[in-house]
Amino acid sequence: MTGREKAFLVATAAATAVAGIFRYADVTAVAAFAAATVALAGLAWVVALATEQVGLRFGPAVTGFLQSTLGNLPEFFVVLFALGSGELVVAQTSLIGSIFANALLVLGLVIVAGTIHAEDSCMRFRQRLPQDTATLMLVSVFLISIIGISVASSNQASHHVEGLSTVGSICLLVVYAAWLWRYLREDQAPSERGTEETQPRISLASAIALLAIAGVGSAFVSDWFIHALDPAVKSLGISKAFAGLVIVAIAGNAVENFTGIFLAAKGKSDLAISVVKNSVAQIAAFLFPALVLASYLFTTHLTFSLAPVYIGALALTAISVWQITGDGEAQPFEGLALIAIYVVLATFALYD
Repeated sequence: MTGREKAFLVATAAATAVAGIFRYADVTAVAAFAAATVALAGLAWVVALATEQVGLRFGPAVTGFLQSTLGNLPEFFVVLFALGSGELVVAQTSLIGSIFANALLVLGLVIVAGTIHAEDSCMRFRQRLPQDTATLMLVSVFLISIIGISVASSNQASHHVEGLSTVGSICLLVVYAAWLWRYLREDQAPSERGTEETQPRISLASAIALLAIAGVGSAFVSDWFIHALDPAVKSLGISKAFAGLVIVAIAGNAVENFTGIFLAAKGKSDLAISVVKNSVAQIAAFLFPALVLASYLFTTHLTFSLAPVYIGALALTAISVWQITGDGEAQPFEGLALIAIYVVLATFALYD
C-alpha cells in the first residue's frame, strides 16, 4: 500500500469518526450533513481500493463488476434508510441521480481523461459493454415510461402501480441475471495482470477485511446522512430532489468518480468503461428493481412511478449514451457534451 493510500485511509477513518460525533453532538444540521457526506465519499473510496486489489486477481470483466457492485453499497444503504424514514423523494431521486451521475458526469469525465491520454485524442474501447448497457437502460426506461404514461392518462392500470412495479422488477432482474451470467463467462478482454503496475499491493485477506469494515461503516454513515438530510436541506434552502439527484448521487458514487477517471487517465480504456458502464447497468436493471422489492419491508413503498420530466431525462440519457459510446470510440467534445447535459439537469433540480 502506498503512502498516499495510507493517508487516505486515515483521513477516511477520521472523517467517519467526526460524522459519528456530529450525529449525536449539539452541532448544526448542515455540519452533520457535510461530515456524513465526506465520510460517505471516503468510505466509497475505501471500497474502490479494496475491490481493485481483489479484482486484480481476476479478469477485467470481473474487476469492473466487483468495483461497480461494491461501489454501489453506500447508495444501497442510503436508499434503505431513506425508505425507512419515509423519504420516498430522496430514495427515488438518489437512484435515478446515480444513473445520471454515472452515465453523464462520470462517463463524460472518463472520456475527457481518456482522450487526453490517447495519442490521436480519440478514446477507443470494446463496443459490447456500451451496447449491452444501452439495452438494459432502454428496458428499464420502457418500464418507467409505461408506468408514467399510465399514471398521466389515469387509465385502469394506473391504479396498480405497485403491482406493475413488482412484475417489472422481477422481469428486469431476470434480464440482468441472464446478461451478467453470459458477460462474466465470455469476457475476452486481455488480462493486464502480470505487469508490475497491476500487481496487488494489498493481501487478499486485508482487502476483504477493508471491504467488510467499509461496508459496515457505510451502513452507519448512511443512517447519519439521512438523519441530517431533512433539516440540512431546509437550512440551505435546496430541494430534496437536488439533494438526491446531485449530492447523494455524487457522494454515493465516489467509487466510479475516482476509479473510472483514474483508469482512463492511465490509458486503461476498457477497464474504465467497464467500471462506469457496469454501474449504470447495475443501478438501472438490478439495484432499482431489487430495492422496489425490498421496499415492501417498509411502510413506504418504492415504485417506478417518476415525474414526467425525469422520465424524459432518463430516456434521452439512454439514447445519448448509446449514440456516443455505441461505436466503441469517443472524442473529447462528446465527453464534454455528456457533462453539459448533467450540468443542465442538475441546474433544473436546483430550481425544482
